[in-house]
Amino acid sequence: MENQTTQQNDPGKTVAILSYCTLIGWIIAIVLNSDNNNKSELGVFHLRQGLGIFITGFAMAILSGILMFIPFIGWLIAIIINIGYIALFIFWILGLISAINGEKKLIPVVGQLYQNILGGIK
Repeated sequence: MENQTTQQNDPGKTVAILSYCTLIGWIIAIVLNSDNNNKSELGVFHLRQGLGIFITGFAMAILSGILMFIPFIGWLIAIIINIGYIALFIFWILGLISAINGEKKLIPVVGQLYQNILGGIK
């Protein structure tokens, strides 16, 4: 019974956690955040961070796919980009842990950039 009370006191935590659970989870989180009962700074913060990670991963995939058609140099750069997925996965884990703990911690290196560029999400 106590867990329900805690969850009702911080509705943004659900939005924050959902924002890291695939693109469908992010869409559900933004719909939940549009309701005034669930709107919070924590939820908005993690919506921006989660979308930034998804956009970065998508851009890396497209760039890697394009570079695969360029012999040798393109292949080497594509391999480096593919190694970058490990960093992106670590950033995703850090963001998810931050959301679970109810904290607003920026993702290393690119977190502030995501907050600035995706500032339109409110």
